[in-house]
Amino acid sequence: MGSSPKSRQAAILGAPGVRGKRVTTLSKGGLTDFMQSIIFSKQQSREPFYVLDLGAAASLMDKWTRALPMVRPFYAVKCNPDPALLGTLAALGSSFDCASRAEIESVLALGVSPDRIIFANPCKAESHIRYAASVGVNLTTFDSRDEIEKIKKCHPKCALLIRIRVDDVGARCPLGTKFGALPEEVAPLLQAAQSARLLVTGVSFHIGSGDTNSLVYQRGIAAAKTAFDTATRLGMPRMRVLNIGGGFTADMKFNEAASAVKATLQSYFGKETSLTVIAEPGRFFAQSVFTLATNIIGKRVRGDLREYWINDGIYGSMNCILFDHATLTCTPLAFTSNRANPTCWGARTYSSTVFGPTCDALDTVLKGHQLPELQVNDWLVFPNMGAYTMAAGSNFNGFNTSAILIYLAYSSPS
Repeated sequence: MGSSPKSRQAAILGAPGVRGKRVTTLSKGGLTDFMQSIIFSKQQSREPFYVLDLGAAASLMDKWTRALPMVRPFYAVKCNPDPALLGTLAALGSSFDCASRAEIESVLALGVSPDRIIFANPCKAESHIRYAASVGVNLTTFDSRDEIEKIKKCHPKCALLIRIRVDDVGARCPLGTKFGALPEEVAPLLQAAQSARLLVTGVSFHIGSGDTNSLVYQRGIAAAKTAFDTATRLGMPRMRVLNIGGGFTADMKFNEAASAVKATLQSYFGKETSLTVIAEPGRFFAQSVFTLATNIIGKRVRGDLREYWINDGIYGSMNCILFDHATLTCTPLAFTSNRANPTCWGARTYSSTVFGPTCDALDTVLKGHQLPELQVNDWLVFPNMGAYTMAAGSNFNGFNTSAILIYLAYSSPS
């Protein structure tokens, strides 16, 4: 793919998952205007909708490549499996981390080669392993003897990465209690795989999702080097893959984490000229490229408190509050009550509660959030809504998360 912005944009617009769909070019700061045009021309029913900025995804790939040129990204499909996002990332050169047959199918349907997929679930159903074998997905992870037996039975030609336990206690979603071999389990598991005549080609770890602690990446890479050395001591074939997992965010912590990863790789693996280093970023690419617009469907005033009901909530896109421990924020678009100043710049604000649409009191999106005086049919816009949002939404009370429309846009780099 050409390196110029125009050729890259053309490749993205022609990518499976994007091709044939309308993509609106955004000027700098043009997201609000684009949302306004959607609301006025296509949203008579005032249903919630997303805007996916494909140009922002391209900028994030640039950021990744500048900071970690030696680390090949395998986007974590579980974070957000939207076809337009997957197609964009594929066009940008990303590979993919899949955790199930359905995720593998969704990536292959976009024309992605199976050698760009890692089946990175340490515990898989036998039917899913057989499917991976049938379509040529030949790299997976394991952390138990039972998984070795399943792979030997269903996909004996598959290359394996031993998943080791590396914990970040500050992560939003720690994973070590469920996945990863303990240090004393590594050698026995490597020996079991060797006895089963399976090829262990490397080591994998995942610090947990959503809190980039550079020290934990350093500890994980050091632990991986110990596992590499253990394999050498056991007389196994030379390992050639290191998977440093996910947990990356696209905020200021990313550069700190990237610097630590680069330095630690050089320290422990600097002499490994044939080593392939991969990672499984999810929210890094997905979180900031999606913006959610919701309509205010109800209001109640109690003294100085304002209470609003919107048409998406905890059982829909905002499930991330419960499952991903996310902290949300929103801004008003008062196109109904204040069209002359829809962002309500300079207006008095009130302590406000924002509820979702269901009849469960748990469905509370925000409390004590400062908002201007708004009215029914005004809008609230939530940024950074691409990571672990729609992917885990439900149909509770008949509010169907999967039916929320996604409008595509393409912004130029800021």
